[in-house]
Amino acid sequence: MTTFQDVFGSRPEVYARAPGRVNLLGEHTDYNDGFVLPIAIPQSTRVAMRRSAGARSRVHAVAYDRTVEFAPGTDAPAGEDNPFARYVSGTLIEAAHEGFQVPALDILVASDVPIGVGLSSSAALEVAVLRALRELLELDLDDVRIAQVAQRAEIEHAGVRCGIMDQMASSLADTRSALFLDTRTLRRQLIPLPEGSSVLVMDSGVARSLATSGYNQRRAECEAAAAALGVPALRDVEYVSAVEQLGDETLRRRARHVVSENQRVLSAAAGCDARGFGTLMNASHASLRDDYEVSVPEVDRLVELLQQHPAVFGARMTGAGWGGACVALCQAGMQEDVARTVLPAYAASGGRGRALVPEFEDKEGR
Repeated sequence: MTTFQDVFGSRPEVYARAPGRVNLLGEHTDYNDGFVLPIAIPQSTRVAMRRSAGARSRVHAVAYDRTVEFAPGTDAPAGEDNPFARYVSGTLIEAAHEGFQVPALDILVASDVPIGVGLSSSAALEVAVLRALRELLELDLDDVRIAQVAQRAEIEHAGVRCGIMDQMASSLADTRSALFLDTRTLRRQLIPLPEGSSVLVMDSGVARSLATSGYNQRRAECEAAAAALGVPALRDVEYVSAVEQLGDETLRRRARHVVSENQRVLSAAAGCDARGFGTLMNASHASLRDDYEVSVPEVDRLVELLQQHPAVFGARMTGAGWGGACVALCQAGMQEDVARTVLPAYAASGGRGRALVPEFEDKEGR
């Protein structure tokens, strides 16, 4: 693999990393001030960094084999061949807005977080950059503040009006417990997975881009629904029955998903066994498919196959939608067996999926 020294001619001063995440429950609730339940995944983004001897910052992404330059305090040039650059330059700009003196930097980015499947590769990149910057410059920047700065970078510089779930999960979650997060107050608690369960993440093979999908449209619809209901955010609607008064059918369906999804997260966080948790996941997918309309036929088929497997308690799409990944709660230790059964059936229906379980992929040589 390409090293920092290969690109920049000497060793970096600091290293940092941050994980991707999969969301077990609580989809499209974070930008509605609601509740979420993500968990970190083993895959992570790694950043090596040093102060630059020149006047411009340079960022090299190993995955794209490309180096992009930009002046400190300015956005990197946009382009399809360097989609990573705006996330990095935006993160550095937002760090400077916090009052920190950010010099020109040399940065190498390497990642095994799959891109475009809803596992927060962008948040992992932002958080890893901020962690490296914190160490390099000895910044007074705690993990919550890192998440807040990273979120602003994605909104202001990448054009995605995201909530704070992804950045908080990348900054604070681990792979052993789910992070129950109130996105309004940032009150949080680590919640163990139900006894006897494990998590399987599968890529549907359908890539998507939030900036070009209907993500921002869904957020605008939620804001319109909240305004029509006379509340600051849909989080403030306690009962699903309350949304039925909305005259606009689209807004009614969007609001129904958000309110019911918040209830599902709260039910899971209050404690339930694996089967009960799986039932909540199944209901979440149906709501995302029918009321929020962010699923696609390939994802629905993969979720259906997962739900039909006897070792699966429940399954759903994960991430913002329009393709990407699915997550299943399985019997402990059965992820590989589930994947080996489901993938051929999915392929037979025209799908091109893969399991994102490291040990499974290694055995197959993928």
